[in-house]
Amino acid sequence: MPEAVLAAVPPETPITQDSIARTPTTRPSSGTAPSAASPEGFEDYRHRLQPGPWGWIHRSPWCIWIEPIGDEASLWDLRWSEAVEAALTRWQELLVIERVEDPAAAQIQVLRRRPPLRLLEGEQRASHGRAELLGARWVRHNGAWQLEPRLQVLLSPNQRQLGIEATALHELGHAFGLWGHSDQPADVMAAVPGATPVLEIGPRDRATLSWLQQQPSVFAPDSGGPALQPPAGSQGEQEAQ
Repeated sequence: MPEAVLAAVPPETPITQDSIARTPTTRPSSGTAPSAASPEGFEDYRHRLQPGPWGWIHRSPWCIWIEPIGDEASLWDLRWSEAVEAALTRWQELLVIERVEDPAAAQIQVLRRRPPLRLLEGEQRASHGRAELLGARWVRHNGAWQLEPRLQVLLSPNQRQLGIEATALHELGHAFGLWGHSDQPADVMAAVPGATPVLEIGPRDRATLSWLQQQPSVFAPDSGGPALQPPAGSQGEQEAQ
């Protein structure tokens, strides 16, 4: 558990995959996304990823909190929980993930609710899942300050169980740093879901994640990212810069 936390003020509007894609000015000097003109046929889709306001997002371990369903859970709640657990198990094959019981201790919180409508290209659109970057915070571990991202994943329970699992796999992928979409429908991070839910993390997804984990990140101290300094004293309640 962290020794202390300096909360960073989150952005006025949570940052979603779509907002990052629409805002290339958020790219930091710490990392530049590969050109979108990269030739097709790559074994991964790194050229389709973009960094967020603090650069590339990856860390180890990830601390995650999943909203509990309670003792009076309905059949829909049970299906939601089973689907999310199955999706998380898939990602645990590739990432170090720790479950926490306190949502305040998590870098990623997974909530059982349908995302609100969002305005895209002048139209209100619904979705079954959404990953949001809420901000970042300084956390003190073993005497050293570390910058941690704060992410939220919203997953609707109003789907078939396999649909929830596929949505959870996809949105967790965003939360784990895959801020972009594949153009291949067989990939977990496909931009448009196919007729059959994708329930396995494929080789292109794995290769892209492997590439991401090699990029400099302010959230991974040993990755070669820029060394940011925590705020001092009472000035800690501010957005990380």
